[in-house]
Amino acid sequence: MKSTFKNLKLLLVLLFFSATANAQVTLPPFFNCNMVLQQGIPIPVWGWASPGEKVSVTFNNKTVTTKTGKDGKWKVSLPSMNYGGPYKMVVKGKNLRTIENILIGEVWVCSGQSNMEFKLSSANNADAEIAASNYPEIRLFTVKRRMAQTPQENLEEGEWWECSPVSTPNFSAVAYFFGRELYKKLKVPIGLIHTSWGGTAAETWTSPEAIAKNPDFAPMLEKLKTIDLKEYAKNTDKSVPKLGPNTFPTLLYNGMIHPLIPYGIKGVIWYQGENNAGRAFQYRQVFPEMIKDWRSQWHQGDFPFLFVQLANYMKADSLPAQSTWAELREAQSMTLSLPKTGMASAIDVGDAGNIHPKDKQTVGKRLALSALKVAYNQNIENMGPVYNEMKVSGNKVEITFSHVGTGLKAKDKYGYVKGFALAGNDHKFHWATAAITGTNTIILSAPEVAEPVAVRYAWGNNPDDVNLYNSEGLPADPFRTDKWKGITE
Repeated sequence: MKSTFKNLKLLLVLLFFSATANAQVTLPPFFNCNMVLQQGIPIPVWGWASPGEKVSVTFNNKTVTTKTGKDGKWKVSLPSMNYGGPYKMVVKGKNLRTIENILIGEVWVCSGQSNMEFKLSSANNADAEIAASNYPEIRLFTVKRRMAQTPQENLEEGEWWECSPVSTPNFSAVAYFFGRELYKKLKVPIGLIHTSWGGTAAETWTSPEAIAKNPDFAPMLEKLKTIDLKEYAKNTDKSVPKLGPNTFPTLLYNGMIHPLIPYGIKGVIWYQGENNAGRAFQYRQVFPEMIKDWRSQWHQGDFPFLFVQLANYMKADSLPAQSTWAELREAQSMTLSLPKTGMASAIDVGDAGNIHPKDKQTVGKRLALSALKVAYNQNIENMGPVYNEMKVSGNKVEITFSHVGTGLKAKDKYGYVKGFALAGNDHKFHWATAAITGTNTIILSAPEVAEPVAVRYAWGNNPDDVNLYNSEGLPADPFRTDKWKGITE
């Protein structure tokens, strides 16, 4: 009897401490020491506690109070602030949470596949770059990889790190170089939230609401709703696709993007597309819809969304040829029709034998140029020459460009421009002779094409001989003037 009483007493004690633990005010892991909060907008802060519990958040000598709902979730909005810090935040419910060393600055989400995931320790000149990466006002947060069947409310783990040789080696190289360039130009705190997964397609980063509207993926979403993802992962039947981030759409949005929302951000940088290259025509819809989806989910308006155009890769073509990667780059360029978007070209920094080129410095710098232009309204050129108009005169073609700065430049000692091809009505392309004839004009001709009707530039998986730039040193955007059916349509 005494033993039974002792066991009952022990059980009640355990239940008491369990209930107390469940009542603790908790926050997502990105609300933690060293974090950066977005300047210039109301600051959302949220978390969980007991249903009906009073929670207060004190920050910069201002206190905001709320009560949790029936689901135990609470959320407050703090007044917008200008750059500065460090500050301290105190969150109080039945317990107390103190968060220190907080900065107010510019927060960017950095997402995509393996070239965004690519670590600083693998980049060009890595040892020297890591040794010099001492920027305590740049803060780094990496989201742990996670697939999820439905949108998740919280991350499993994560922490903010001050940027230093200790924290940078395993951080995204592109994100770091982007943040470093912004910090040098703006001289304000920078927060980088890195959330990427190598080898992934755009549709896995898109929300269920958006995918449900796409007839190409809606059936897969319906199937996802009918299964138990954990049980699916255990399936050993070789006829059933092994579970991975691309097995179903929305898996990475659910696990790695939705938990971040609505953390205050300035914008997004994105490096992805390789996995969608075989479906480049479809990407014309999938990619811009994903951007619009993220903006809709975040409820922060049309925040800047900047992306990297695919680098040159694979063996160069000896003759003009069709190309899935060229068609994907075209889909990326078309996405610039969305407001507040920017594109960083990587057409001249790729590696024929490596899908992960090591020159991430150039990519980060070009993304930063787009940020300065699109997000911070600086009067600079953020793109290379862009095709404007074609005029045919006999066997010659005149091409004009915008975004030329003070003029077109050819990286050739004789002034010849490479990478152009002409075709007639037979749709057969031949390499063209090209020469700059004015500030924004190039004249083309090819002996095999007496009556040219179409022009292509840098149209290939690896157009490694491209050498057309503007005066700012930015490479020309690959393009075609024809609308002929591509190989991914």
